[in-house]
Amino acid sequence: MIYCVEDDDNIRELVIYTLESTGMAARGFADGSAFMEALAEETPELVLLDIMLPGDDGITILKKMKQSSKTKDMPVIMVTAKGTEYDKVIGLDLGADDYVTKPFGMMELVSRIKAVLRRTGRMQEKDVLEINGIRLDIRKHEVTVNGSLIILTLKEFEMLRLLMSNPNIVLTRDQLLEDIWGYNFEGETRTVDVHVRTLRQKLGERGSVIETVRGVGYRIGDYS
Repeated sequence: MIYCVEDDDNIRELVIYTLESTGMAARGFADGSAFMEALAEETPELVLLDIMLPGDDGITILKKMKQSSKTKDMPVIMVTAKGTEYDKVIGLDLGADDYVTKPFGMMELVSRIKAVLRRTGRMQEKDVLEINGIRLDIRKHEVTVNGSLIILTLKEFEMLRLLMSNPNIVLTRDQLLEDIWGYNFEGETRTVDVHVRTLRQKLGERGSVIETVRGVGYRIGDYS
């Protein structure tokens, strides 16, 4: 179950619809009071929490969650129109697991939720991923193309795993940087482009499965 705390009815309903259409159960709340009441009765797997809310704002709610033994380890993604570095740092310092700034793409949000659930161990990931002749074995840390072993660096493997875990979903360059290199990585998005290029080369005839979405990022299309 995913909880979405968002006072904008249109955004909240769209998020809930998107999550449910991708197989995730979800509930929406227009303010912190309703959310906290539901939280006392049910434990969601993750919370999408807007900062600008009527009554207690998202930062105040996040502080309360982290002070409670019941909810301190619950994954939280901050969702807000504020895009300043200050707001991002505050949320992350208080224990938020990720930060998404409006406007955002629905499929990007789904991908970020999945990434956080994987990192926190709340979503079981398949040990083996297969798309269009590419087979990635997470436990063996092994990739084959049409049965032939392909040698990848750690970053190339992680990039391919992230893309294959989110078929047909566009992952932005910034998102790939954060998920693979971490928040403190000071490289540019050009780093992502270089790794995608070498990854495509190593995948050979299957390299074209990694599609460029101009001005946004990359995705793997599952057309098998």
